[in-house]
Amino acid sequence: MRTVHVDGSFEGWRDAARALLAQGVPPADVAFSDAGQLGLLPSAASGAIDHARAAGAVRVPPAFVTLARDVACHRDPSRFDRLYRLLWRAARERRDVLEDPADPDVLALGRMADAVRKDVHRTHALVRFRRVAGDGGERFVAFHRPDHRTLARAAPFFVRRFATMRWSILTPDASAHWDGQALHFGGGIARDVAAGDDVEALWRAYYASTFNPARVNPRLLRAHLPARHWETLPEGREIAALVRSAAPRVAAMTAPPPSASAARVPPSATIAELAAAARGCDACGVCPAASQTVFGRGPPDARLVVVGEQPGDEEDRAGVPFVGPAGAVLDAALADSGVDRGALYVTNAVKGFKHELRGKRRIHQRPDASEVRACAGWLEAELRAIRPAVVVALGATAAHALLGARFPLSRERGRVHVHPLAPAVLATWHPAAILRAADASLAERMRAELAGDLARAAALAAGARTS
Repeated sequence: MRTVHVDGSFEGWRDAARALLAQGVPPADVAFSDAGQLGLLPSAASGAIDHARAAGAVRVPPAFVTLARDVACHRDPSRFDRLYRLLWRAARERRDVLEDPADPDVLALGRMADAVRKDVHRTHALVRFRRVAGDGGERFVAFHRPDHRTLARAAPFFVRRFATMRWSILTPDASAHWDGQALHFGGGIARDVAAGDDVEALWRAYYASTFNPARVNPRLLRAHLPARHWETLPEGREIAALVRSAAPRVAAMTAPPPSASAARVPPSATIAELAAAARGCDACGVCPAASQTVFGRGPPDARLVVVGEQPGDEEDRAGVPFVGPAGAVLDAALADSGVDRGALYVTNAVKGFKHELRGKRRIHQRPDASEVRACAGWLEAELRAIRPAVVVALGATAAHALLGARFPLSRERGRVHVHPLAPAVLATWHPAAILRAADASLAERMRAELAGDLARAAALAAGARTS
């Protein structure tokens, strides 16, 4: 086995590979080794090559040269061995081997080339110059940690973009220096020696002020901007704190406005005190048109709370929730599920009867989202005072009040969700929806599902009590 040392560059490997190929040295008989940094070793050392016997240039597909130039910048120590093996095969076995995407060498080298090209692009994007003063006048310095040895490939971009500046880019492997006339390369530097300036402070402040927490995707951010690069960027000092604060900031921005009824809720009130305070409340605009405010009824320490939409005509007249036709359906479902209504606390998302007059009849109208939100302070206060183990939302309006405006009742019916004011919340059909069912079979199915959901909720509440 012959070991051939090259200087880590494409040109150094190319010269050695040409000679080896001309001498008929197969890939199995040679191992390439590079010094780990450009320019530290001559192109041939141990295992000297007779370059005089190299019979001119080897004819290979242009795509191979492009691939080899990229792969030479990769840090994988096997890159030159793979390149020589592929060169040998392309020159002596299969000229079309590069056209086989499933070939192991083509696949591995293609991935290396992609990684190098991505690293060059990342260098273009992540280098930040800082102004420094020295004996030679103003200069701009940047420090960057590329994943591969790509500085020589990336530097011409900065020459074109910052041709009138005198700048240096420092990396652990090498450094690039532009004096306004020529580009020079030197040795690497282990750490950032560039000091910040006033412009950097302004840039950091600007970056923080334009940061949009609602668009943060930490996984995608780290994929495009790995954390190892943060310390070399001026704004990198801000990124970690900004990412940590993103979720709370988004929550604050998207939180619904305070319920209009919240200001009327007495602090640390009992259910009786809340019911008294709610009389005459006009926060939602519904109650003034109703006969009265219909507050919840049931034990103040109930383990199971049932929440409907709003009182109906009969509830409005009686001042008690669920005593009309929908209440009769609820009572039947509770009986089928073996649940004692006397052990429940029953209430509504909206405490007043919203309706329109048609002659002498008062026709139910569904409360809109703003009215539900305006009345939410009372429901939240009820749940804080009772501290139930389980809450059952009857119908879409109650489900939206508890689980969000986009909660899909038909798809999520019967599933348990967590709520800040209750360990378990599940939504099911409203009894009134059963009364409006299109046919008897649908009504019967919905009735059975309502009873089953109530039974499950009662079992969850009983389990919470015993635990």
